[in-house]
Amino acid sequence: MRSANLTRDETAARSASITVHTSRVELDLRDAIDPDQSGFRTTTTLMFDATASETWIDFIGESVSRVSVNGVEQPVRYDGARIAVTGLAASNTVIVEARGAYSRSGEGLHRFVDPVDGETYLYTQYEPADSRRVMACFEQPDMKASYTFVVSAPLGWHVLSNQPVVTVDEQGETQTVEFAPTLPLSSYITAVAAGPYHRVDGVWRHGDQSIELGVLCRPSLAAFLEADEIIEVTRQGLGFFTEAFAFAYPWGKYDQIFVPEYNLGAMENPGLVTFTEAYLARGAATDAQRGARANTILHEMAHMWFGDLVTMRWWDDLWLKESFADYMGSHASAAATRYTDAWVRFAANRKAWAYQQDQLPTTHPIVADITDLEAAKLNFDGITYAKGASVLKQLVAFVGEEHFFEGARRYFAAHAYGNTTLEDLLVQLEEVSGRDMRGWSKAWLETSGVSTLQLHTVSDERMLVQTNPRPHRLRVGLYELTDGRLVRRELVELDISAEKTPVEFAEADLVLINDDDLTYAKARLDERSLDAVEEALSSLEPLPRALVWSSLWNATRDGELPAERYVRIVGAHAASEANIGLLTGVLANAAYAIGHYLPEELRSAYRTDWVATTWNALNEADAGSDAQLSWARAFAAASSYDDARAAEIRAMLDGDAPAGLSVDPDLRWALLTALRATGHASGEHISAELERDDTASGRTASIRAMWANPTVESRTAAWHAAWEDDTLTNDHLSATIDGVRAGGRRDLIAGLDDDYFARIRGAWQDRSIELARRLVNGLFPASDSLAAVDAWLEANADAPGALRRLVIEQRDHLARDLRVRSAQIPR
Repeated sequence: MRSANLTRDETAARSASITVHTSRVELDLRDAIDPDQSGFRTTTTLMFDATASETWIDFIGESVSRVSVNGVEQPVRYDGARIAVTGLAASNTVIVEARGAYSRSGEGLHRFVDPVDGETYLYTQYEPADSRRVMACFEQPDMKASYTFVVSAPLGWHVLSNQPVVTVDEQGETQTVEFAPTLPLSSYITAVAAGPYHRVDGVWRHGDQSIELGVLCRPSLAAFLEADEIIEVTRQGLGFFTEAFAFAYPWGKYDQIFVPEYNLGAMENPGLVTFTEAYLARGAATDAQRGARANTILHEMAHMWFGDLVTMRWWDDLWLKESFADYMGSHASAAATRYTDAWVRFAANRKAWAYQQDQLPTTHPIVADITDLEAAKLNFDGITYAKGASVLKQLVAFVGEEHFFEGARRYFAAHAYGNTTLEDLLVQLEEVSGRDMRGWSKAWLETSGVSTLQLHTVSDERMLVQTNPRPHRLRVGLYELTDGRLVRRELVELDISAEKTPVEFAEADLVLINDDDLTYAKARLDERSLDAVEEALSSLEPLPRALVWSSLWNATRDGELPAERYVRIVGAHAASEANIGLLTGVLANAAYAIGHYLPEELRSAYRTDWVATTWNALNEADAGSDAQLSWARAFAAASSYDDARAAEIRAMLDGDAPAGLSVDPDLRWALLTALRATGHASGEHISAELERDDTASGRTASIRAMWANPTVESRTAAWHAAWEDDTLTNDHLSATIDGVRAGGRRDLIAGLDDDYFARIRGAWQDRSIELARRLVNGLFPASDSLAAVDAWLEANADAPGALRRLVIEQRDHLARDLRVRSAQIPR
């Protein structure tokens, strides 16, 4: 449906002629438990003013049965995405009766049946434009309205929306729940959830304000909820943001619900925040995992102000909410919770996402040019989130923290419940700081690409050189290597803007550019510094250690540091890495370097060595420690590529695990999948494991394991299932794709390359963007040539821009692999 892809220009014209006031949405979910019912009745009553005689209303569903305009029935003119309405007056009441479709892709109203209890669970997910799959609406962020939701559902279910319940009418086995009207909201942050969820209640008080808190999940996951921890972080966050923003939390209640088959990490629906169940560990969890969950809780909470209270006018300014929320997630974690290492993990892990995205040919400024919804869908990326947050950290260094927060306070006061653009924020920041925000914005928000900083010495003159020059306020740490330890002896503060800046500071064993991580740039280590960190990296404090790990990985990705040397440094220092967030990222990077950057002739031996490294570290780690669990997960992942420890894996599954290690269901599946991918597990083994763990996660894991069988026949069957089985849910599709690619067995699927390029346009047309993206990215051929992808791009210049963007990005990843691999010089 081409009409489903709304453009910036046409939506701007619509909001100029239509002012929406209220929307009453009535949803009939009473038959949701019946699997033969593919959809649900939805009735929307919209009240709005108009200066045009006609417009369209957005809806994507099974059918539209009735359209009434100001009490007059109109013929239904519906093309599958837009409902045409005519004869508009100055003030209008439009009623649309329709039938929506239950989703299995995580877009719209998602329906899930838990295999543990057989119960049905519903939730919505809309961003950027899927509320139209549930209700007739004006699907654009600058057309805010007060929403009233009325939901009919089975009796005994929890029924939730953005606001508190005002009435419940029980009739027989059903209930009709009406919620209080919302304050003005964009359609994409409205929400509904319903089902027999498990709920834990709490309350947060601040002065005269009292906010009811709720934490929910499926009953089969209740044992893993850690509700007390979640509520504690929630209270800490609400206290922090209320004080920092000088604007009371405005949304009445604060429910947080963990939902199945969720496409995102979380979503900031005011009063009803949704989270992926991946944040609930089914057994052992590291403190770094809890820290990541706390960060996400605070990220979404920051959106209650940045994004919900004040919302971008159009998706060009998506960064106005996501960059700020990403920054605030780490800032509030470090300032208000026990997870004081949040900026350490950000420096090494979160920024890696930004660096990768910013080096793609499809990179874009933080303030992006988003012409339509398909482009918006793909811009929830490392630029909008992680680079934006990194640049805000530089902004704080530029204007000062107090000026930064005072600017935010004034921004909220001036634009509460409204829509804004970049200019609205710059005005406030410039007024409070006295700094030139336009120049700063042009350098950081309106350009793309990442600078690389490194020291050069020419004729005894030392220069700090940057590519892609822009202004940086940064620090350089000078470290001395003494008795096997690197100790900072001096910290030099600099403001640079030119390509070359003369610097005067003493020689040092380690010169760490961008110490304290104030700016966004790739910082290179000189050869003396490389030698020093190879010897004594583990002796550094956590933040400089994170920055060194980041520098090493960036240099490896760019082909400047041999992958063998990177893996050797990991082997020497990862076992001593005390910060589990850093350790997890480093282990993943080492495995990636082996699989992607080492030449083919070296890869097999390194994979065997890597299995040995992870196995030995697993056994040497403290019993029951987070490090032990992290090494166990890395061992399971490595063993999908090499079967040197297949006997040990079988012993672990049979109960003979290293002392203190919790072999929980997810780890068991990872180990069994490794055996399957290397030919050491049968279908009977998988069936037996599924009988042991017949849960939603277990069923998804069993699909992944079953398709991992290392035969051409199995991988080909999985390939066809991924492309052709429309009954697969989002999670089951991803598990099928994982099975196709398990163990890096390129030899089993190389013959399918041509089929990939023959299918992707059809998949983009026939599948939702979410599912099509998984296929396009997940099954892209990891060949040893760019010829096939280049031929497709040349022949498909007229393909949708969002599809071409995905293919171009995958091509660039492959090109980097080939380029870095060819540049490897053993050291």
